[in-house]
Amino acid sequence: MPYTPIVATLGYVLSPDGRRVLMIHRNARPDDLHLGKYNGLGGKLDPHEDVLAGMRREIREEAGIECTQMQLRGTINWPGFGKHGEDWLGFIFTVTRFEGTPLQTNPEGALEWVDVARLHELPMWEGDRHFLPLVFDGDLRPFHGVMPYREGRMQSWSYSRM
Repeated sequence: MPYTPIVATLGYVLSPDGRRVLMIHRNARPDDLHLGKYNGLGGKLDPHEDVLAGMRREIREEAGIECTQMQLRGTINWPGFGKHGEDWLGFIFTVTRFEGTPLQTNPEGALEWVDVARLHELPMWEGDRHFLPLVFDGDLRPFHGVMPYREGRMQSWSYSRM
């Protein structure tokens, strides 16, 4: 069977001093697969977009700001992650410069600035705890990971850097 994942972006907007990150608390829609969890910003790529354009659009739609500097931190293959077992392939970015003032809420939930050092305290996907340290470490090499899910649960995690 061919591998036909949903291609998506996931971005972590950093404050100018780099100490805080803008997270969305997914608390607005009762039918949300992510309900109650904190997450970065992002979503599915549109067919006509490259990955950078998709990331910029998602940040604009979800936070009301314009990205002026981003860095690809890694990619993750999430087989079985979707609500109905769909495979996802995500491109993970940090946004290190932006223009505008972030929204306080959007249709998915509340936007909150969180200390990077406190991220581990937040309710989030179990798998996020494995890759988030790589997003915020000082290693400039992108990571490339595989994180299979089954019935909403992470099964394993592996990654490489070159």
